[in-house]
Amino acid sequence: MTAHTATVLLSPADQERRRGLRVMKGVALGALLFMAVLFVFAFTLQDQYPPLAYVRAFAEGGMVGALADWFAVTALFRHPLGIPIPHTAIIPNRKDEIGQNLGEFVETEFLRGDVVRTKLEQTAIAVRLGEWLQVPAHAERVGAEASLIAAGILRALSDDDVNDVIEDLAREHLLEPAWGPPLGGWLGRIVESGSHHGVVDLAVDSLATWLEANHASFTGLVSRRLPPWVPSVAQRLVDDTVYNEAVKFVAAVRSDTRHPARIAIDGYLSRLADHLQHDPATMERLEATKATLFDSPRVRELASEAWNTAKAGLLESLADPQSGLRRRAAQALTEVGERLVTDVALQRRVDGWVTDAAVFLVDRYRHDIASIITDTVERWDPKETTEKIELMVGRDLQYIRLNGTIVGALAGLLIFTIAHALLG
Repeated sequence: MTAHTATVLLSPADQERRRGLRVMKGVALGALLFMAVLFVFAFTLQDQYPPLAYVRAFAEGGMVGALADWFAVTALFRHPLGIPIPHTAIIPNRKDEIGQNLGEFVETEFLRGDVVRTKLEQTAIAVRLGEWLQVPAHAERVGAEASLIAAGILRALSDDDVNDVIEDLAREHLLEPAWGPPLGGWLGRIVESGSHHGVVDLAVDSLATWLEANHASFTGLVSRRLPPWVPSVAQRLVDDTVYNEAVKFVAAVRSDTRHPARIAIDGYLSRLADHLQHDPATMERLEATKATLFDSPRVRELASEAWNTAKAGLLESLADPQSGLRRRAAQALTEVGERLVTDVALQRRVDGWVTDAAVFLVDRYRHDIASIITDTVERWDPKETTEKIELMVGRDLQYIRLNGTIVGALAGLLIFTIAHALLG
């Protein structure tokens, strides 16, 4: 980057620093010129007016001090007068070394576990965070930012990769393990505890309700199979008898918890549970049915449907500020903030977690963190680096030139006075 480009890209703050730097350079140069004029005046007239020798010594010392400090300050940033004098233009020539030293200084003096721990232990992190989260607008803002991040992650995920993961998980945890023993054990525990009785009651009640509403469905159910010569009255009597017997049977099952039908169901379920766990033929039939039901294309299709449905629902909820997900997230964050403010034990735990995590990161990665400074300075253009540093500290360095002018003038006057007093 050239000096012209760096100037164009200066921020408003840097432009203000540049104006201040120019003013102080003018003041320092003005002091040097004043001493030069004063020296010429005193040197020219000192034979006529001997006391002007003191003025000449004063001005001479001021010029020497001003020039010496101008050289020292200028040598930091560039070659004085463009002459490549050794050990000048220190900053552009030693930019990388300066960046490395700065990084090492930050690493050894600031990025230390004890320094970070002391600072964090003096800061009420949990309370401050809780007070901030207590404000509903802040909690909603955190929820909104988290929603944007989550939505971005969802959109960035490859649908094919996610489908592959879901399919692999389904096969590993759902399809490959044998279903028989787990289902048999689960069914056996249900039968043993009698939990299935409610399902049996529901089935019997549903059957009774259907019989009451569908008497006509029994018309011809048996009679159509009788010989043609059987009178129609007898046919209707047979159908009604079948219907009434069915109603009586269902009513008996409903009213008698120890009905033979119920006992038969219990026995069948018990045998099925045992066969699922110990009968190879039953287990093999179940596995075959499972394989037929969840063949490879179907598994892929189910994985795709599950992911697409979940993704669409999540994206819609994350994008809508009034969705239940966003409202519950904001409410949960507000409640967390309230707890952080009122729960002293929680405050101690959170402060301890944050402090320990920060100390761990600093101890483990402090060199990598400090290397950001070194790497950044190494990437800077030497001219740009020089200008940046000069803008930051150059104005104060001009005070050194001004002070050098004054101190040099006083030193010159003092040396001349002592020499004149002692040597005449």
